[in-house]
Parts: sequence; structure tokens; C-alpha cells
Amino acid sequence: MTASAADLLRFRLLAHGLEGPTESSPSAVVERMLAVQAQDFGAACWALGIRAPGTTQQDVLAELDAGRIVRSWPMRGTLHFVPPADLGWMLSLTTERMLAGLTLRHRQLELESPDFIRARDVATGAIAGGGSISRAELLSLWEENGIATTGQRGYHLIYYLAQIGVLVWGPAHKTQQSLVLAEEWIAHPRRLDHDEALAEFLVRYLTGHGPATLKDFVWWTKGTVVGTKTALAVAGDRLRSLTVDGVEYWLTSELADRALAPTTAAERAAVVLLPGFDEYIIGYQIRGPVLDPAHADLVVPGGNGVFAPVVLARGRAVGTWKRTTTAKRVTLAPQPFSRPLTAGQLTRLDRGARAYGRFLGLTGTVA
Repeated sequence: MTASAADLLRFRLLAHGLEGPTESSPSAVVERMLAVQAQDFGAACWALGIRAPGTTQQDVLAELDAGRIVRSWPMRGTLHFVPPADLGWMLSLTTERMLAGLTLRHRQLELESPDFIRARDVATGAIAGGGSISRAELLSLWEENGIATTGQRGYHLIYYLAQIGVLVWGPAHKTQQSLVLAEEWIAHPRRLDHDEALAEFLVRYLTGHGPATLKDFVWWTKGTVVGTKTALAVAGDRLRSLTVDGVEYWLTSELADRALAPTTAAERAAVVLLPGFDEYIIGYQIRGPVLDPAHADLVVPGGNGVFAPVVLARGRAVGTWKRTTTAKRVTLAPQPFSRPLTAGQLTRLDRGARAYGRFLGLTGTVA
């Protein structure tokens, strides 16, 4: 199947829920996306809100409190929102490689197996039976029990216990989350065998991110080419290939069928206020289709890994935006890349600002 660059953008907007049918709740967004990058907690909440129009940040927090969304490090050593039932099989594919990559760092921090065992025992003893604990409280508890947490030791202890499926970030705690025991918090984990899990990873990635290349998927998961080939074979006719400008992309058969519907005028004119670190930008190794390489440094200044919020028009990044917040108002200042936004785009940007304000419980305006 051959398609144009414009087709590719529309397919991705549909997959991300930024165009066409949207989801009714933040947890439904996470279910379709499988993983939403969430080291910036507020940005990640808006990434869910923009894909479930009409929901609020309080709705996201309520879903966290109810255990319908969890936050952990399922891949790339980066925090993501994930569906609780899927976290276990994701970790079964990624944990070994993630921890192997930290062997030297653990040695530098003088963290050895007895340290992790003691940290686990103290943590589970404190919160077993349905309890929860904040990061600061857990670090203090470890210190009280003779487990040093300085110099990043505390972070690596939490990370390790999350990687092996002991701890997970669960209910909201102020603007972050508390830690809970995964086996207590996640009532119905899915059990998949190795090859089935590989295929599920690929299909679910493409459900929320397609079309994408296999290299994109390998980068997103930090998996292997061999594993990806196995996933493709097991997925079978659930996936289809797409060629754009000589490059092979993959998407789900469901998305390919859904994208046959004609675009509406509203969809073609839409302007979207993406948060920083949004999956639409960060979820691919090759970002050229949506972000002109000439503007990449404006989104990720100096290549430092910090992704700015992006203004999206017709599926492509056309600028960034900043916000100023007071007790009652949030004001957005767009920063176009190379050409001013049109009058129509500014009108739609104003609508987006009002929607963002409602999400936060504030009045949203454009500067």
C-alpha cells in the first residue's frame, strides 16, 4: 500500500486520538496508547486530557486513585502512564536489558544484592496490606533502617523495585503519586507468553502511534531487531505495511480501514496544543514527518532531552508555546517557528487555550 506524506500525518493523528473519534476517559487513552511518557507529571496529564476532550486534571487524578492508570518505568528507563493490567508483561520483556545496563552505575553507587533485598523488605513491611507511601517518606524510612539513599541511591532503589514488579506509582499524592505494592494494587495482571507479549507490544504501539517504522518501535521499546521480527510474524494480519516516499511503515489493519473515511473541514483546520514530551513527537526515532529537522533544536534545545510543548497544525509542528499561570488564569504564548500563525490558526489556538484552561480548572487565554 502506497500513501502520501499527508496520508501518513492523518493516520497518525487518528491513531493518537488527536483527530476523528476521541476517547471518553483518561484511562481509555492510556489503554489505546499503551504507554504515555510521564516523567513530567503535569504534561502527561494534559497528554491524556487533550485526547479525552472534556475531562479535567482532576479526572486524571481520580483514575490514578482508582487504580485504572499506573505510572512506572516499563521501557527506556523513563516513566510512563500505562494500563495496570499490561505493566507486568511489558516488564517481562524489558527488565533484564534495563537492569543489565545499570550494572556499572550500581557498582559506582555501591549498591549490591543485599541492599536491594533489605530495601524491598523494609518497603513491603511498611505498606503491605493496602498501604501507600510517598517518595520522601520511603527514603526517610530506608535511612532510619540503615539504608543510605544519598547520591542517587534512593532513586535507583525505587527504580529497581519497580523494575522487578514490587513497587508501582499508584494513587495521587499532591502533584505526584504514592508508591504501592504492585501485587496488591494491580488486581488482574495479564499473563502472556514471550512471543505473544512481543506481538502485543508491537500491535499496541501501532494502535496508538501508527504508522511507524520497525526502527521506531525498536527505539521506543529499546528492544531488539530479532524480537521485533518475531513480533511482526506473530501479529500476522493484524498489521499492514504502508510505503511513504520509499520508506516502509506499519499500522494496524483497524487503523488502515478507519482512515479510509474522508477528512472533515474541521479536522483539516485543527490546531492542537501538545504538551512537552508528547508521544506524537517523542514516540518515534525518526521525527522528520512531523517535525522539520531545521526546527528540532527549538523543540529540544541543544538536544538535552527536554521536549518543549508544541503547536500542531495539519499534523506538523509549527511552533512551541509557553504558559503563565495565576490563581485564576493560564495564559498561553505561542512561538511560531518560521512564519506567523494565520488568523484562522490563532482563532483555533484560542479555542485550544480555553480547553486547556478548563482542564486545569482555570480561565485559558492566548497572549
